[in-house]
Amino acid sequence: MKKIIQWIVVILLIVFIFWLGQWFGSKKVNQTILSNSLIVREIAELASLEVQGNANIKRSNVENNGGWWDNLNKVLAENTIWVTVPYTAKYGVNIDDKNFSVTLKEKRVVVQLPAPALLSYELRLSQMETANKKGWFVPSNDETYTDVQKKLYETSREQLKTNNIYLEQSKEKIRQIIGNYYKPLGYEVEVKFGNEPGKVLKLD
Repeated sequence: MKKIIQWIVVILLIVFIFWLGQWFGSKKVNQTILSNSLIVREIAELASLEVQGNANIKRSNVENNGGWWDNLNKVLAENTIWVTVPYTAKYGVNIDDKNFSVTLKEKRVVVQLPAPALLSYELRLSQMETANKKGWFVPSNDETYTDVQKKLYETSREQLKTNNIYLEQSKEKIRQIIGNYYKPLGYEVEVKFGNEPGKVLKLD
């Protein structure tokens, strides 16, 4: 009888130690996740999406309507300019303490981030291509090209700022990288951008 009681005590002690280890281990993992919020912040900031393309603009003072006045205007006073410039744009999140958090809800990590935006936009003017058609009485004017380049930058940048395809691609890239960071820990991950509903990642 005494041996049976000893075995019961040993088994209960083993169960208690196992439970204690699980509890402290889980607590340690939770603390590690939360303390690594700075790493998550850096990951999100570095996970920028880079896109490249060509920005185009055409400026002309003729209508190309086929009328006799339009044809005469082409010969005498046409001033048509085409400009094509390659660009590089980067999308990502601009984080501060007010729009970023990492919280733990049971077995789910919730990462709150600001909405992605266009972070930088650069025209590669050294690779610019231009063409023009001028009437007989239209002098060459370098200021016209400068004005067209400025307009091209403003309009193309505004278009890229609201390009939903690139903004969604930026979100997906950030989600994947954050998901890969948390995957080995066995936690569900939910990423929220701005005021949008969060999306729980599949980490299979």
